[in-house]
Amino acid sequence: MEAIEMIKSRRSVRKYKDEVVDRGLMEEIIEIVRYAPSWGNSQTARWTLVDNLDVIEKFAVDGVKGFVYNMDTLRHATGVAVLSFVEGKSGKLDKYGVEGENTAKWEVFDSGIACQTFCLTAHAKGVATCVFGVIDEARIAELLGLSEKETVSALIVYGYAEGETKAPRRMEVSDILRWV
Repeated sequence: MEAIEMIKSRRSVRKYKDEVVDRGLMEEIIEIVRYAPSWGNSQTARWTLVDNLDVIEKFAVDGVKGFVYNMDTLRHATGVAVLSFVEGKSGKLDKYGVEGENTAKWEVFDSGIACQTFCLTAHAKGVATCVFGVIDEARIAELLGLSEKETVSALIVYGYAEGETKAPRRMEVSDILRWV
């Protein structure tokens, strides 16, 4: 699949077939995703892939702040990727002879790049995804036993799409572009 077509055709999917994505395929996806760029090549993204239905149910009950759409999607999911990042590595300026830090912004930015890379790679491999915006980061980290130095940045449900997902209307270029 060509990159531009992949970007244009990727959709957020909330309905999945009751079919588990093979762990080997998911490892193949992460093998590619590890090439996502990061601040100073800090490679702070960490991935916890969950295909244990009991843990996914715990996410539904206690990890999405009671947000019904996320709860329902999780209850029909067979796979969830938890994206986290190692704190305190991105945004360090001292090695460049500049005082100060820009840590919080770059850690989140790097996670966003990793998240999009995951979703596009999964799409290229035939696996659909949906990134959740309403999550309880601390509770998810607790449920997984993540290190205190890791911060959860996203839950991404993955699986094989049930049916077609239609493209939403996109704004015109003239509505989103400014020239200075």
